[in-house]
Amino acid sequence: MDSLITGAACALAAGDPLGALNLVALRDDPPALALRGVAMAQLGDLIRARALLKRAARGFGPREALAHARCVVAEAEVALAARDLAGPGSRLDAARKTLEAHGDRENAAFARYLDVRRLLLIGRVDDAEGRLADLDSSRFRPALRAALELTAAGVAMRRLRTNDARRAIARARRAAAEARIPALIAEAEATAALLEAPAAQRISRGKQRLLRLAEVETLLASEVLVVDACRRAVRQSGKAISLATRPVLFALARALAEAWPGDAPRDALLARAFGAREADESHRSRLRVEVGRLRALLRPLARLTATKGGFSLSPRGARAVAVLAPPVEGENAAVLALLSDGESWSSSALALALGTSQRTVQRALDALAAAGRARSLGRARARRWMSAPVPEFTTTLLLPAPLPAD
Repeated sequence: MDSLITGAACALAAGDPLGALNLVALRDDPPALALRGVAMAQLGDLIRARALLKRAARGFGPREALAHARCVVAEAEVALAARDLAGPGSRLDAARKTLEAHGDRENAAFARYLDVRRLLLIGRVDDAEGRLADLDSSRFRPALRAALELTAAGVAMRRLRTNDARRAIARARRAAAEARIPALIAEAEATAALLEAPAAQRISRGKQRLLRLAEVETLLASEVLVVDACRRAVRQSGKAISLATRPVLFALARALAEAWPGDAPRDALLARAFGAREADESHRSRLRVEVGRLRALLRPLARLTATKGGFSLSPRGARAVAVLAPPVEGENAAVLALLSDGESWSSSALALALGTSQRTVQRALDALAAAGRARSLGRARARRWMSAPVPEFTTTLLLPAPLPAD
């Protein structure tokens, strides 16, 4: 490898893409194309970066398998940054195996890390946590150690293990400082700030109070009966009854919890559960049926009692009832939560992350754009959506991933 390629690689490792481009910007040989692609990715031009890395991979070909595999991994990293979440496919897995066969353990570990990051983004926390456990971050260079620790912190935050998250962030900060890469240091600081930002709101006795992530963890571990609007479940002392697939029952449970210690009027329950403005006997009959179903489901944790005006909720073994709601609510809150990470998303990637149809996501994006809360870049398949990061709250509880049920 010649001195210019070596110098450009060192500049990129130190987080200096302009310095790398000064050395190889006019060269079109495969090593220079690969370095130019990485430099453009660091500068934020992801489209050009992917094109350069693809050219480099074709240039290396099968005879230079190791260099080709590294280009494939770099291209997968750029795709993840561009929120192309359809999956790295067999190419990344084959590249990882090639790297392992050639003894390049660090880049092979980086390929695994990219897969973990993708799984975390689409809400497959169990799979992400399992694969992350197979990676020993202490064996790698500071930059990769910091990235792995930040991912571990992300998993811990989604699991509501704030002490584990703090420890992972502390390790990430030390590794980032050792790597001396400003972008990595900034990412570690931004992740740490999420622990201190409001993560949810508690609604009880008609009052609302913002909670940090640690306070959410404490609330869910307490004896308070919590109607969790973030994950659509009813929880108490580590026990949980999921209502994620029962939207009508969850709407009734939340209305009853918000009315506690009083009762919820029947008209209010009909409006919340069925959207009925003018209730007739069929609505009242259905309400009785749904309340009966909810009463049976919640029997281990609470009692539902008919009153003269409606229905009331009485917790078993708990002195208080609270609703845990996202810091922002609304029909498009989940889409806004993903956009608020500051990255550009395609509608297909948003649909994959949220587990819904692309058409549903597109309607949400159009509504957010009309309200001035989202904007699009590009056209057709290249169209991407983004929003400025929202510093007032953390979106951990808005993103798709189940909280621990037991």
